[in-house]
Amino acid sequence: MSKGNSVVLLDFWGSPFCLRARIALEEKSVTYEGREENLLGGKSDLLLKSNPIHKKVPVLLHNDQPVAESANIVAYIDEAWPSNPLLPTNPYERAQARFWADYIDKEVFETGKGIWLSKGEEGREVAKKNLIEVVKNLEGALGDKSFFGGDAFGYVDIIALGPASWFYAYEKIGGFKLEAYCPKFSSWFKRCLQRPSVAKAFPDPEKVHQLVLKLSEIMG
Repeated sequence: MSKGNSVVLLDFWGSPFCLRARIALEEKSVTYEGREENLLGGKSDLLLKSNPIHKKVPVLLHNDQPVAESANIVAYIDEAWPSNPLLPTNPYERAQARFWADYIDKEVFETGKGIWLSKGEEGREVAKKNLIEVVKNLEGALGDKSFFGGDAFGYVDIIALGPASWFYAYEKIGGFKLEAYCPKFSSWFKRCLQRPSVAKAFPDPEKVHQLVLKLSEIMG
């Protein structure tokens, strides 16, 4: 490790946001301790102390200094361990990467929530169409490239993989296949899953499906 020697991730296995931090750490070959939070049963004192504003995971503790918010954590990891960069070096390309990361953060998870929080079939159908539209916009950004940044896996891919880890659950609940509407995005997703960092960090899709059903009961 090139900077410090204490790295702890306050984590939750099914969180799409924690997944981003895990993938980034794996990409950088950073040895870290993952501490699982029980979000359905109560938050630890360490979490509440480390992220007093939002009280959410993930939180990265690097030499006991807390870094919160998943996109911010991924950017921090990229700077703290500079080898194998995740963000482009070109200023314009960096700005584009940040734009799409921001779009993903604002649109994908919130739109997907409509599928599992909708009480009726009509609301679910609207949410499904909205999600497909959002993913089609991401397909436009992806184009014919292997990854969002081109040939190299990077920052936007990691940001997008977070909410994409819940897509299987959305498909099961909504009764559709995203691949039928967004084939390029689905090909990108399969390509990412072949990376050792992603395969190691990724949660089991059926377990995530059960988690989403449970959340739907609690919140519905």
